Amino acid sequence: MKGVIAALVLLMFFSTAAMAASGVRETPFTLDDRDRLIRLDVRMDAIEKRMDGLEKRMDGLERRMDTLKSDVDKRFDQMMTFMLWGFGILFGGMGVLMTTVIWDRRTALAPVIRKNDEYDKRLLTLERLSEETLSRLKEDKQEVKIIQALREAAVKDLGIAEALRHAGLL
Repeated sequence: MKGVIAALVLLMFFSTAAMAASGVRETPFTLDDRDRLIRLDVRMDAIEKRMDGLEKRMDGLERRMDTLKSDVDKRFDQMMTFMLWGFGILFGGMGVLMTTVIWDRRTALAPVIRKNDEYDKRLLTLERLSEETLSRLKEDKQEVKIIQALREAAVKDLGIAEALRHAGLL
């Protein structure tokens, strides 16, 4: 509004300056000119009122835009909060799941580990027993060889045969 008035004032100033510089003869101010100026003043007042109305409407639009912007900001903040909660719940659930899996594996593997230890002990015991059995078998083989040698000798010597019969080996 003020810019329009300033433009009109400048236009009138330059037009009068241009007329004065061109050497145009000044005409006296007439009643017709006065009426024109009054009409121009009335029009300017009407334009000023319209401009004031436009400024008020612009201020109202600015306020509406500010409220819309604040509403959008609030919605965005709510959405970000919701997303953060969602991610927190998601990662918390993943942590609980991983903890449960690890706990379950330990719980499930504990009896297996105990059973494996028992089998290891039994295996060591069996290994010791088998070593003893092998040593006995070796001794038994020697005894068998001795008995066979005595039987062969009993065929030639009757005293040895009599002793083997008495022991129940012949």
